[in-house]
Amino acid sequence: MPKLIIQIPCLNEEDSLPETISALPREIPGVDTIEILIIDDGSRDDTVRVAREAGVDHVVRFPENQGLARAFSAGVDAALKLGADIIVNTDADNQYEADDIPALIAPILLGKADMVVGDRSPDKIEHFSPLKRFLQTYGSWVVRGLSGTDVPDAASGFRAFDRRAALRLNVISDFTYTLETLVQAGKKQISVAYVPVRTRATRPSRLFRSMPSYLRRSLVTLVRIYSLYEPIRVFWSLGLLMLGIGFLLFVRFGVYSMLFGPQGLIQSLIIGAALSIIGVQTILMGLIADLIASNRTLIEDTLLRVRKLELSARESPDLEPGYDASTQSVSRRADSEEKT
Repeated sequence: MPKLIIQIPCLNEEDSLPETISALPREIPGVDTIEILIIDDGSRDDTVRVAREAGVDHVVRFPENQGLARAFSAGVDAALKLGADIIVNTDADNQYEADDIPALIAPILLGKADMVVGDRSPDKIEHFSPLKRFLQTYGSWVVRGLSGTDVPDAASGFRAFDRRAALRLNVISDFTYTLETLVQAGKKQISVAYVPVRTRATRPSRLFRSMPSYLRRSLVTLVRIYSLYEPIRVFWSLGLLMLGIGFLLFVRFGVYSMLFGPQGLIQSLIIGAALSIIGVQTILMGLIADLIASNRTLIEDTLLRVRKLELSARESPDLEPGYDASTQSVSRRADSEEKT
């Protein structure tokens, strides 16, 4: 039976972590082993000590704050090295109902999906403001269109991955992994499902300072990742738009010249010419970006093979809760640490 590792990214979570960990299931039908891994993203409080006292099995530590996306990636990498067949990601603030984890991993156990996202039904969450409910719903609609998936809650961090999906996903953002992994999953033909989950009101998010900041950074992340996988569509759309505007300006100048003479509206001719040149250059950039994207695909395939070889070549050591995230290495448990 498969091994499940529940990972929890943490930043100064000493107050909420004990309750979150105590609620996590230790037995699930169809799962042989359940282990808990926390990723300490440069906490300045006693998050690590509290986590160990609460019974976590493994700890990933960053000496300085790296951001949620990098913490998530380090956790997935550690979980794979620890032999996880299924990885569940949840929040440290106890936002998600731990009793929903069996339902979250059920599609993976049944072989119906490689990745499962917990659907909070954001349009119905009472402790969200009307603006936040609208933005969550509309944002998820945008992500569905970009990714080609049907997940109704794109921003949900409560999600599960099987080993195949975890190996193929490469998070390059330093902001959030939720949107990027969905777009990647859609473009890499990773089977994605969703299940309804329950949530509770918690403290304000530490991921962003304000809603405009979150929207700006999320938009940049979406444009960046979508451009990686659909460069022709992105650059050619922009290039054709500029060519279209330039053509309309030429028509405007031509019609005006025929009716009233060549004097006037010279600015339309100049701007139209500039836009046409930029449009052609943008289309050519799209061709270059598409060639680069093909090379990126080869690199990702190579990386996947390397990761598989690395994991298959590893022994099954007794891994300590002391994964060195800065060097991406895992060391054995020292007897001296056990005594202390």
